[in-house]
Amino acid sequence: MSFTFCTSGAAVIKAGIHRNTAIDATATASGALILWSNEAEGRIEAETHTDWTTTYSSLPTGIKNILAETASSLIAMKIISYDPTGYLTREADMLMNNNDDIVKSGLAVLSDKTKHTLASP
Repeated sequence: MSFTFCTSGAAVIKAGIHRNTAIDATATASGALILWSNEAEGRIEAETHTDWTTTYSSLPTGIKNILAETASSLIAMKIISYDPTGYLTREADMLMNNNDDIVKSGLAVLSDKTKHTLASP
């Protein structure tokens, strides 16, 4: 299931430039980023009561983008909380708050079953 919804690069970028860069190298089969990706994808599916992974290839691009945005923000929050010591004053808090807002709005959209099919303009 790892990185079905987003890339590790998107999560790393959202964690900011002062993150612990040692975490960047853990996108391996047993690394922290893989673990956090699995957790993020599981949380999204559990909270929205929808199996997004099985149907991922047939989803509209807009829904895939919301899944990517939500999953990468969840992973970024794990990266930030893993080692917040390199951040400037209040930088980690600001990044956590920003990513948390993205997660909340993404889960709200994904939970609203009426938005799963996007209308044509």
